[in-house]
Amino acid sequence: MISYDDARAYVLSLIEALEPRPLALDDALGCVIAQRVVATEAVPGFANSSMDGYALRADDTRDVPTRLRVTGTTLAGAAPSAPVAPGEARRIMTGAPLPPGADSVFMIEEVDVLDEGRVVVIPRRASRGQNVRQPGEDVTPGDVLVVDGDVLSPPRIGVLASQGVRTVLARPRPRVGVVSTGNELITEGGPLGPGQIRDTNGPLVRALLRDAGFQAVDLGVALDDEAATTALLAAGAATCDAVISTGGVSVGDVDHVKAAITHLGGERSRWMQIALRPGKPFAVGVTAASTPLFGLPGNPVSTRVSFELFVRPALRRMAGHRDVDRPRVRAVLDVALTRNHDQKLHVLHARVVVGDDGRWHVVELVRHGSHLLHAIARANAMLLYPEGPDLATGDEVEVLLLSMESLNGEVE
Repeated sequence: MISYDDARAYVLSLIEALEPRPLALDDALGCVIAQRVVATEAVPGFANSSMDGYALRADDTRDVPTRLRVTGTTLAGAAPSAPVAPGEARRIMTGAPLPPGADSVFMIEEVDVLDEGRVVVIPRRASRGQNVRQPGEDVTPGDVLVVDGDVLSPPRIGVLASQGVRTVLARPRPRVGVVSTGNELITEGGPLGPGQIRDTNGPLVRALLRDAGFQAVDLGVALDDEAATTALLAAGAATCDAVISTGGVSVGDVDHVKAAITHLGGERSRWMQIALRPGKPFAVGVTAASTPLFGLPGNPVSTRVSFELFVRPALRRMAGHRDVDRPRVRAVLDVALTRNHDQKLHVLHARVVVGDDGRWHVVELVRHGSHLLHAIARANAMLLYPEGPDLATGDEVEVLLLSMESLNGEVE
């Protein structure tokens, strides 16, 4: 058997990042940019009000309360209004340009308005610049906004939009084909026949792909025939950036995926028995056109584990991410853990929370078995534990965080 670390290193060694291409900014969320963008415009581009209120001269409020004559209203999007003279104020809305002469804004909730809006009473002194957004306060021309390798988060998308950027050069989301294998699989509804089961892995893997920010393509089910399996994987590789198949990678008489990947992947293909539980069998290869092929085990929990530990990091590398892993933390066991002494890295689904002490805590170990998909649906983490002595409550373990939901509070 091969160790988990060696298997992971080999898988990642096969992966190259996709070539950058122009993407519409609205389609680039989560993608990795492949260019440097420098600001050409100031943000804000002009002094404007940060709230609804009255634009005035701060010096007019030295003696309070101060009565000022209201000369009109300035709305957002309006051209600069007439100047505010001493003893005057102007009603102003959030985002509206500050009138010439004014140097501060007093919020509407704190003033008294008299004489049908023609007079405003300011109850205390204003300071210059109060409630005013200054030109270039956020961005000034020449600021570097993003560099090659940055992930386009929502704030970065917004910053680029503030400069009028509508298209970026970025690495696209990998388009990944998904194949399920087995004569027994049924993809439609209706009653099951003898020996039939519903295809679980196809929807599961496609959901995992979409959750990770990739494009998922349903390539259908391959029957238990080596030529048909090879043809389906080859067709997927011709139209996708990567292909994932589930089942058919063990040592059964009809486990044809490993043979198909070996045929399509050539010398760089490898069928592995990994010192991992669940997720021992795994196949990987790269076609002549550099399309990765991943063969995952067929039991759904093993499928999920193999995806998280090997395929997701590989696809993130393909997408150009520098950090390919989910967060890993040390967590305190609130439940005892008995190890299996079989020289394997064991993976348990678990529920973790942040305790009152500010530390991560494993509050539940989910019932495990490579076929028990429903049992792991409540988990938000994977616990990774190698060969070693049994662990008691209070001991620490390494945890892979799968979701940031339900990390605080008590277990349901």
